Amino acid sequence: MELKVSISDDPFDKPPCRGCSSYLTEPYIKCAECGPSPFLLCLQCFTRGFEYKKHQSDHKYEIMTSDFPVLEPGWTAQEEMALLEAVMDCGFGNWLDVAYQMRTKTKEECESHYMKNFINNPLFSSTLLSLRKTKDSRFAEGAIPFKPTDDPPRPTFDSVLSRDMAGYMPARADFMEEFDNYAEWDLKDIDFVDDDSDILRALKLAVVDIYHSRLKERQRRKKRFARVVGPTEHDKFIESHTRYYAELFILGAKVYDRVKRMREEERRKRTMLCDVLQYIQDGRACQQWLSKQAAIDAGITPAVTTITVSGRRSAPPLNLTGLPGTEKLNEREKELCQVVRLVPGAYLEYKQALLNECRRQGGLRLAQARALIKIDVNKTRKIYDFLIKEGYITKA
Repeated sequence: MELKVSISDDPFDKPPCRGCSSYLTEPYIKCAECGPSPFLLCLQCFTRGFEYKKHQSDHKYEIMTSDFPVLEPGWTAQEEMALLEAVMDCGFGNWLDVAYQMRTKTKEECESHYMKNFINNPLFSSTLLSLRKTKDSRFAEGAIPFKPTDDPPRPTFDSVLSRDMAGYMPARADFMEEFDNYAEWDLKDIDFVDDDSDILRALKLAVVDIYHSRLKERQRRKKRFARVVGPTEHDKFIESHTRYYAELFILGAKVYDRVKRMREEERRKRTMLCDVLQYIQDGRACQQWLSKQAAIDAGITPAVTTITVSGRRSAPPLNLTGLPGTEKLNEREKELCQVVRLVPGAYLEYKQALLNECRRQGGLRLAQARALIKIDVNKTRKIYDFLIKEGYITKA
């Protein structure tokens, strides 16, 4: 029999008992002969002589516990680890919260023990001095330089760099998993209505207040750097991040403007295609349209403002074969696009614009539809009447 140190007292950090499958609490037994995976037993199963496959009751065993002093009497190894974890969570000097988290020691006991054994202990003085020199050598005199062209690192999940950055994603300025990551779940089903009783409304407001406190704690957890590094290093850290995000915002605005111009140019090309299809069967009208567009592109006033279509015969239905967006149309919409000679992509765009405006206004008039989509008024009327008939929109 041998006495061993248990790393953690959290039962969820250890495999369950192999005998009764219950969560293990200290002290518990570990077989010294079975392996490589640990064979753990609770005291009740051990006293019954539980045996399983190759494990025999006469095997050598180890008692796993952390209930023994390490640095001084009265402080067990388990309490030493709990103290270090509480100082990391609550911050150095916040002894009242440290004692509240530990629950087994007072504020004065926590402060005196930590100062004596971890700050003023000669055993750690040389180590702390070397760590401080190493830390000082790693910090530059000024803020970390950042260039607008720099691409922030995007480490893959579970990579070494991702673990070193604690799940932080610079490109999104956020963490992969927040502290208290499911805090918003308690709010997803809350709805304030007029007929709520006073008690029910007070309960809902209390849930919102609790959520706000959890958000504050989440924000506080992100400021651990201020408790680890000195004030000068922390100011440099904040200054570097502020400059980085300012430059990133400017760069993002430029990208947005460029994408917006590309989108507007693409929309203009689709509109031009829709217009030219009106006159594709009439040589004279098509020539007038091309002359008008050339004058507009050259920045001069076109000589022909109204395109005259000859009355020889109406254009045949538009062939939709191979046109993008055709597969998204039903049979009646395909028939409309063929008769009106409207490409499916343009029709879908006009349809969505009219639907959005109808939802926003609670109804739509023909004049509003014509102001919204800048195409031939007769085509607009046919699209408008079709959407009314099919029930997609309603008249105002």
